[in-house]
Amino acid sequence: MYWMLPWIWSVSFMNGLVQRGDIVATPLVDAELDASAELHAEAFSQAWSGDELGSLLAQSTTFGFAARRVGAPGQPPLGFVLARLVEGEAEILTIAVSTEARGRGVGRLLMDTVLAHLYAERADVIHLEVDEVNTAARALYRRLGFEEVGRRPAYYTHEDGTRTSALTLSRKLN
Repeated sequence: MYWMLPWIWSVSFMNGLVQRGDIVATPLVDAELDASAELHAEAFSQAWSGDELGSLLAQSTTFGFAARRVGAPGQPPLGFVLARLVEGEAEILTIAVSTEARGRGVGRLLMDTVLAHLYAERADVIHLEVDEVNTAARALYRRLGFEEVGRRPAYYTHEDGTRTSALTLSRKLN
C-alpha cells in the first residue's frame, strides 16, 4: 500500500500543474528573441529589438528565462526576463509579460525562476528599476521582498509624451 503514495503524489502534482494553466519557465534561447522583442514592444514604449536582446544574452554574465505553455512548442513565449550577475550583484535588465497573460502569475514565475538561479549562484543582492506608475509590478516586487533604494526622476517616456520616474529597488539574497 505504501508503495503507491509516491505514485499518487506524482499524479496529483502533475494534475495540479495542468489545471493551473501549465506554464513553465525555461532558459531563453536565440530562436525566441524576435518574439521576445515583440513582447517587449507591448510592454515598453522604447522597446528593444531581437538583435539587442541577443547581444545582451550573448554576454557571459547575462542569462534569461521564457515563460511558455507546456506542450506548445513553437508558440511564442508568454513572457521573458533578462538578468545579469557580476561578482555577487545581480540586476534585472528587463522583464515583459504578454497582455493576454498578465495577472496569471507569469511575472511571478519568471521572478521566482531568476531568484532560484541567483540563490544557486550564491548572489548577494539583486537590483531592478520599475516605472512608478506600474502598480502591478510594484506589488509583485514588494511581495518578493524588494525595497525602494532610489529614484530616477522623469526616466520613462510614455507614448503620450508624459514622463514618469523609475524606482530603484533592491533585495538582499544571502
